[in-house]
Order: sequence, then structure tokens, then C-alpha cells
Amino acid sequence: MKQFHAIVSGRVQGVCFRAETAAAAQRLGLRGFVRNLADGTVEVRAAGPAADIEQFLVYLHRGPRIARVDDVRLDWTARPPLPEGFEVRR
Repeated sequence: MKQFHAIVSGRVQGVCFRAETAAAAQRLGLRGFVRNLADGTVEVRAAGPAADIEQFLVYLHRGPRIARVDDVRLDWTARPPLPEGFEVRR
């Protein structure tokens, strides 16, 4: 089981990034959440099997078709437990 925290920057708000990211994570069976931050970035925390996490990271670096991902800052430090399933937070 791997877990990460990411801050995604670029054109990532107002382009369905949260909904599409949650859908991608749910398809992979990951736990965690995605939410917009006040500075225009998107925060993502996710946990799951290593192969699924790697596949999800490929998605995060690309994002939805209408988004533009400029950077994904990753932190692999363990954090408190994540919710069951994957949710969009406000």
C-alpha cells in the first residue's frame, strides 16, 4: 500500500479537474480526496496498491483534456488515515 499527498498546479480549477480526478481514483479503487485550494492549485491525497498509485500519478500529470497541468509536487510522507473510497471536498 502506497500513499501520497500532491499539489497540482496549472489550469486545474474550473475545468472539471476534481470530478475527473475522483472518477479516475474510483476506477482504480483508491482511497482519498481531491479539493481546490485558495491559491488556484488542487490538493490530492490518495492511497492504494503501488501499481494503481503509479497509474493514478500518470493521470495526475496529464489531467482532464481541458486542463493544463504545469506541476505536480509529491510528498510520500505517511499521513493520517484516509476516508473509505475517494471523495471530492470543497
